[in-house]
Amino acid sequence: MMQVRAYIIHSSNDALAMACTIAIRYSTIRRQGYNADADKKHAENAPNEIQVLDYRQQQYRLLPLLAASYAIFFSGKHVLARLKNIENELVSGSTAITKTIVGDIHATTSALKSYATAFTADGIEDCRKACGGHGFLVSSGLVELSNTYLQSCTVEGDNYMLPQQVVKVLLKLVGAMQSGDAALLKDHKGTDMEYLIAPLMTLMKQNGGVPNKSTFVLPTTNGNAQDFLDVSTILKAFQHRSACLLLDVAMQLASNMAKSSAQQAWNDCLLGMARASRAHASYILLRDFYNGLKEEENKSSASCLGSNEIQVLSQCLTLLGLYWMDQYLEDFLQNQSISTGSIPHLRQAILDVMTKLRPDAVGLCDARDYSDFRLKSALGKFDGDVYPAIMESARRDPLNQKSADGGVGMGYDESLKKLIVGGIGEYKNGLSGTVSRL
Repeated sequence: MMQVRAYIIHSSNDALAMACTIAIRYSTIRRQGYNADADKKHAENAPNEIQVLDYRQQQYRLLPLLAASYAIFFSGKHVLARLKNIENELVSGSTAITKTIVGDIHATTSALKSYATAFTADGIEDCRKACGGHGFLVSSGLVELSNTYLQSCTVEGDNYMLPQQVVKVLLKLVGAMQSGDAALLKDHKGTDMEYLIAPLMTLMKQNGGVPNKSTFVLPTTNGNAQDFLDVSTILKAFQHRSACLLLDVAMQLASNMAKSSAQQAWNDCLLGMARASRAHASYILLRDFYNGLKEEENKSSASCLGSNEIQVLSQCLTLLGLYWMDQYLEDFLQNQSISTGSIPHLRQAILDVMTKLRPDAVGLCDARDYSDFRLKSALGKFDGDVYPAIMESARRDPLNQKSADGGVGMGYDESLKKLIVGGIGEYKNGLSGTVSRL
């Protein structure tokens, strides 16, 4: 079951990346809106309309999705490697695989499967919307891609049920810390939830403070967008967010059980569990992205990535962290790791990173090396010849083929012609129908 979830997680990166490839390529071909520098560009024989991808809202819709596809790739790779290692240890008869390790990989695959598939399904739909009316076309490739992928949100655990499995495991860590079980805490070394120990410990030691208030506050040394561009700081903010939301669930559960049945207490915590699971998954995705890039960087000449590629992918990592911070701002405001006065700096940082990524957007799509055959999209063609491809796909449609007797199309003479040319009936003295004016 965990292995199937791991493959679902890993395959999600392909589905999301293909949708982004189609939408981003189309957004560079599609032009809309008068360019203020049209007179200057006209003299240079350049188009006087703006590429759709140059609009900020289009960048905000698509670039974080593209960055997330890379994050899911690295997390999928990490989970599959961990499962393979566990399998090898068990086959060899090793006693190194404890219940804690098995529970941890179960929580990781459950959290990532729930979050990554929901994010990917929504992302594919956003890519379709970002292509405007042409996104509705079957020839866009997005319709089939979406319909094929949607089952991933339900198979191997419904996405609204899996967070309970995640939190059930994470609450054992909270319990071990509350009881001071040093041996059990030692078992968590090297697991995906090890990062929670330090922030949880500081949270539990707060005297008279708010138990779910973060002990980490994002530094505001510069007092501008630069404060949000350090990846290690972003990762620390996500660590503390996850710890605060988990402790919030633990406290709510304990409080509810004191005044209601265990079943009702658990039921009342389900929304909080979903938030805690989402926070755990998003941190793992960012961490695996960061570690994956570091690993490639350390390979030096043996890596398939050069310094320029790692720099651009690092910008993707930064953008994704800032995007999720902006999307789930209430979590960071609730635990007070970000102040309301820093919000404009956060959003300016997003604009700054998108500006840096914009020239590499198409390159990041092309790097995935999806063939036109695999994309099945008139909008996402590698050569950018979009509109002739749309017309050609329309010509191939059976409804647009000529009928056997040389008419316009199949069924036209038998049905549509009566409505369009002759009408159902003529209007006579208000007693019958009207002739169609189509």
